[in-house]
Amino acid sequence: MNVSKSRARNFPTRDAIVAFIRAHPGEVGTREIAREFGLKNEDRVALKQILRELKDDGTITKKGRVVLEPTALPTTVMADITGRDTDGELLAAPLDWDDANGAKPVIRIHVPRRPAPGTAAGVGDRALLRIEKHDDGYAGRVIKVIDQAKARLLGIFRRAPDGSGRLIAIDKKQAGRGELNIAKADSMEAEDGDLVSVDLVRSRGFGLASAKVKERLGSLATEKAVSLIAIHAHEIPQAFSPGAIEESEAAEPATLKGREDWRDVPLVTIDPPDAKDHDDAVYAEPDSDPSNAGGFIVSVAIADVAFYVRPGSALDRDALLRGNSVYFPDRVVPMLPERISNNLCSLVPGEARGALAVRMVIGPDGRKTSHTFHRVLMRSAAKLNYAQAQAAIDGHPDDTTGPILERIIAPLYRAYALVKRARDERSPLDLDLPERKILLKADGTVDRVIVPQRLDAHRLIEEFMILANVAAAEALEKKALPLIYRVHDEPSVEKVHNLQEFLKTLDMPFAKQGALRPALFNSVLARVKGHDAEQLVNEVVLRSQAQAEYSADNYGHFGLNLRRYAHFTSPIRRYADLVVHRALIRALGLGDGALPDTESFETLSEVAAQISVTERRAMKAERETADRLIAHFLADRIGASFQGRISGVTRAGLFVKLADTGADGLIPIRTLGTEYFNFDEARHALVGTRSGAMHRLGDVVDVRLVEAAPVAGALRFELLSQGSVATRGQRRPQAHPTKAGPGRSRAPQGARDTPPFGDDMTKTKQRKEARKAKAKAAKPGRAKPGKAARQAAKAAAGTSKKGQS
Repeated sequence: MNVSKSRARNFPTRDAIVAFIRAHPGEVGTREIAREFGLKNEDRVALKQILRELKDDGTITKKGRVVLEPTALPTTVMADITGRDTDGELLAAPLDWDDANGAKPVIRIHVPRRPAPGTAAGVGDRALLRIEKHDDGYAGRVIKVIDQAKARLLGIFRRAPDGSGRLIAIDKKQAGRGELNIAKADSMEAEDGDLVSVDLVRSRGFGLASAKVKERLGSLATEKAVSLIAIHAHEIPQAFSPGAIEESEAAEPATLKGREDWRDVPLVTIDPPDAKDHDDAVYAEPDSDPSNAGGFIVSVAIADVAFYVRPGSALDRDALLRGNSVYFPDRVVPMLPERISNNLCSLVPGEARGALAVRMVIGPDGRKTSHTFHRVLMRSAAKLNYAQAQAAIDGHPDDTTGPILERIIAPLYRAYALVKRARDERSPLDLDLPERKILLKADGTVDRVIVPQRLDAHRLIEEFMILANVAAAEALEKKALPLIYRVHDEPSVEKVHNLQEFLKTLDMPFAKQGALRPALFNSVLARVKGHDAEQLVNEVVLRSQAQAEYSADNYGHFGLNLRRYAHFTSPIRRYADLVVHRALIRALGLGDGALPDTESFETLSEVAAQISVTERRAMKAERETADRLIAHFLADRIGASFQGRISGVTRAGLFVKLADTGADGLIPIRTLGTEYFNFDEARHALVGTRSGAMHRLGDVVDVRLVEAAPVAGALRFELLSQGSVATRGQRRPQAHPTKAGPGRSRAPQGARDTPPFGDDMTKTKQRKEARKAKAKAAKPGRAKPGKAARQAAKAAAGTSKKGQS
């Protein structure tokens, strides 16, 4: 065929073909071009010739049958999700990319509010994407997640002189499996003490498993940075997006526009002495209404965060991503930038601040009879701490509290006395479990651990906040608006049964009659008040309870014995409260910052589920950081003896909480003695099958610290106390002998899940025990051990390696 003749007959120009390819990136092949320009079969040779010329001069490229511009992506691409941008949007890079075409293009992934099944992607996932080309780059939608990200492993890098190193895992279970070897070429030039993220390279065979550093997260050369471990391990966002910072810096203080003037109402804040943000203020006065003689008016004003954090804004996106502030002994990871949380929304004395306030009428019986919500401009009259307020009412005022004692502080306490009466009649769950607080030195190390005294000032604020939260839920229900409730389900049937079985061992009846109420549990707690079993029973009752959470569906708050309850009083640090504020603004027509009309039960259900997860994440991170700080504190006291209380009993052993520091550690079951110990779930105890020696939840014991693993936050103890002996009539669990051999306590099913210890540990002791077991099995007659002996030795070696603490 004559190619030149074919081109001359209405054949598209090079520019026309390139324009068509550019207009349909990733969708065009030879067939599509021929169809677009009406080319016949005899024109195909000429078309291929021109495409070859375009490819040779770099105008186009080919990927399979697809023709495209060199830097263009096809409409469907496999990509790795590599991270997030400063606004929190997912970013991806195409998996199949020719480096000759330049750097890999960045794909911004659009995530719908309700991803379809199989399309919820995260950092590290591999996904099939639908690509769209925009003027500012590529956008993608997830068609399907192909491969979920492998869980990353975090640890502390310990550098060797030659630049290689070893990883000390921060996870307790991983720490027990030994260190990981990191070659110099795989270390990313990490320094000694760096917190790093690694991928496993080799996890089988002899010797240490190997790893490769993927990311350096920060230095832990000092204990001041110990909270960084939990922050990175739980992927708690630290930096705010540029958009959120820009919005916070541009925010203007609230004015009287659209607000009531409450600047003359002498509201005061009462907080911990180290509080940085003050989001609630209170005021009480006797009710002048003759029909409510003896009653009070209690006003609670809450920082108007919704005025600054508007739905859909960068501040809103960052706040939802965090869900809540996270409080560590050495730092706070706030939900909102400091200009909002510590400045514009902090109800500091003498400064006009916007607030959403509730005015509650309290009857002489202490019950709330009515309430109204107001958007106000207020000015705090004083900033008090709990001990300061309590000292004033107890007759020891200072320069701050003296002038306001009779006018402000005393009415608050009189109103609280009424509210407390109604609270006692309501009978919420009344657990007495002291909370410890870690105090740090200037260098970030632990100074001491204290148990702050529980004062009436604490209870006063707590009860007023509960009243305000109830009022918010009632107001929104009355307007039939969706909201996020704070809910707490009643204990499950199984947990109630387990509690009944436990109380039988103390000869305490627990007869459930009718509906389950907190008062039933309170009666149990009252019977043990002041007795040896008080701490034990409080712990077991707590374990029988469900976990509180957020939900758009209301099923009440069992612990508080309330039919409806919502969080309203802490919008600076909880996203749930911000949603409730927006809903109140919408329901009552209070101005800007209202909940959008698009928010529904379904969308709020998603938000509630998300912030319930972030709340648990924060709790776990805070707990783990406290464990690590205490382990650092005790690391130089190996061999010292302590008094503590058994705080947990499992098939793996006994968990003990030390009396002076509140530190938790494990006594592995295999170290308890020379007899078998069985787990008695009903009594929350380990019981010796021969002697009947019993170690029970709540028992006071003396222990010796055997090992401290600061990085993992783990402690291992040795029991010094003798167990109590089960009395006649008490059930003793039946022994289930195993092949563990005489002279050792039985490690029952589940013992291999013992939380292991030790960034400083090696497996030397484990290997010695394995060799001893093998030698013992082979000892009789120096003959070659038979099959049974070999199996016993193998079992002993396996147990030693996997279960040793």
